[in-house]
Amino acid sequence: MKILLPYLALYRRHFWRLSAGVLLAIVTLLASIGLLTLSGWFLAASSLAGFAGLYSFNYMLPAAGVRGAAITRTAARYFERLVSHDGTFRVLQHLRVFTFSKLLPLSPAGLTGYRKGDLLNRLVADVDTLDHLYLRIISPLTGALLVILTVTLGLSWLDWQLAVTLGGIMLLTLLVLPPLFYRAGRPAGIAMASLRGQYRSQLTEWLQGQAELALYGAAKLFHTELDQTELRWLSAQKSQASLMGLSQALLMLISGFSVVLILWLSAGGVGGDAQPGALIALFVFCTLAAFEALAPVGGAFLHLAQVMASAQRVTEAIAQQPAVRFENHGPQPTKGAALSIQDLTFSYAADRPALSSLSLEVAQGERVALLGRTGCGKSTLLQLLTRGWDPEAGTVILNGQPLKNWDEASLRAVTSVVTQRVHLFSNTLRENLLLASPESSDERLSEVLRQVGLQNLLDDPQGLNGWLGEGGRQLSGGELRRLGLARALLHGGELLLLDEPTEGLDAETEKQILTLLQQVARGKTMIVVTHRLQGLQHFDKICIMDSGRIIEQGNHLELISKRGRYWYFHQRFAL
Repeated sequence: MKILLPYLALYRRHFWRLSAGVLLAIVTLLASIGLLTLSGWFLAASSLAGFAGLYSFNYMLPAAGVRGAAITRTAARYFERLVSHDGTFRVLQHLRVFTFSKLLPLSPAGLTGYRKGDLLNRLVADVDTLDHLYLRIISPLTGALLVILTVTLGLSWLDWQLAVTLGGIMLLTLLVLPPLFYRAGRPAGIAMASLRGQYRSQLTEWLQGQAELALYGAAKLFHTELDQTELRWLSAQKSQASLMGLSQALLMLISGFSVVLILWLSAGGVGGDAQPGALIALFVFCTLAAFEALAPVGGAFLHLAQVMASAQRVTEAIAQQPAVRFENHGPQPTKGAALSIQDLTFSYAADRPALSSLSLEVAQGERVALLGRTGCGKSTLLQLLTRGWDPEAGTVILNGQPLKNWDEASLRAVTSVVTQRVHLFSNTLRENLLLASPESSDERLSEVLRQVGLQNLLDDPQGLNGWLGEGGRQLSGGELRRLGLARALLHGGELLLLDEPTEGLDAETEKQILTLLQQVARGKTMIVVTHRLQGLQHFDKICIMDSGRIIEQGNHLELISKRGRYWYFHQRFAL
């Protein structure tokens, strides 16, 4: 149960709203119990009074009580649903924001061990499961306990022995059934949480890799594994459903036994009255109605194992300590950006360094290209410059200050990054651009789009309101690269880092992007990662990397004249 304590603490933020939901649920249950109890007594008493008691029996007060209980139950049920669902959705929103805020500082170093599908499942499905903690466990058990106490106290005014008998049976049921079915349903609950994540991860991989699976003849084998995971998941669900049915059957058995017992005991007298008459019906119908409060109890703890398993999976991800820690305060961003990289060493695995004693000086306003084969450490260097990871040895100095002295906000303000894959969100063109600069006006957004050659998007009838992403307009590869550059320009960082900006583009589009880079990066310090030779003659410095080191550096003419690795690349690969 300790695993749930951090998530229970989050409920304090919505304590009064959730408490109001529990209170309204209790009022609903009590109104329902009162309605059935009073109706049963009223019908029995009216029958006993008969026509002869027409003038002596008070019909008006019980009839008003029945109507009042019916109206109260209806109104309380409505507001209970309204308040509970509102509170539940607020808790769910809070849980998601809390989980995401814990995951964000871990990226990328702390999340490399998770598959994307598994991580998404933890963030969405497992967090959704934590929502059951209130709806299916806290609220039903709290309501059932308070209803038992209220019914016992209420009936004790008529006969304390019968009241204690009924209350004792209900309390014993409340104390025994949940732990019993928790133990019985724990394996299935854990299996459901685990297999759900496994199935969704496999399904994501299957959808993303259909072309490769078909090409290498592995589609059938992968589909078989997916089917087996689904069958195990369905088996766990079937097991839990069977236990849920068993809990309801057992509860019905206890309820029926209690009704017979109360009927037998009340027939012998109620409150010292040997001829209790209609009071027998009152106790019997109250017993029937009171067990409605226990209806969710049997299955409540069936969900607890799944909730705890989901909490464990979420905690495993968010409980890690960030590999990179930023200062609370750092140097203020200034005009320009100069870098000094000294003896930088970094490795993902102990036996294979990604960077080894790398040194590089980048002057303010200088344009640098990092060239080399895949795996030589180019992208890793960019990750270290943005503090995705910290180096094992060596230092990075930005504008005279070690990178570790910068706070995150200041470092992000001075740095603009265009990743190899530009992500397009399912939203309007305006919202996709405002990610980089939330305060920008529509005029500024339009100006930047024209600057990067995306005038055609503005020519669309909807303009900045045009919908992009899933279900909307899909941009071409060149348009995506231009959109990434537009975001970088809107962000306005003095240090521009680009990772393979022309990867996957045709020769003409590549030439347009490189020409555009030369125009938009004037006055800014720019580092471009590439393994292509197109347009490198326009860079101030070209660094050839191999095995995590810079083995050559200089401008285009200098490196050609040295007849080294760069010259070799040109002889073999240049068009």
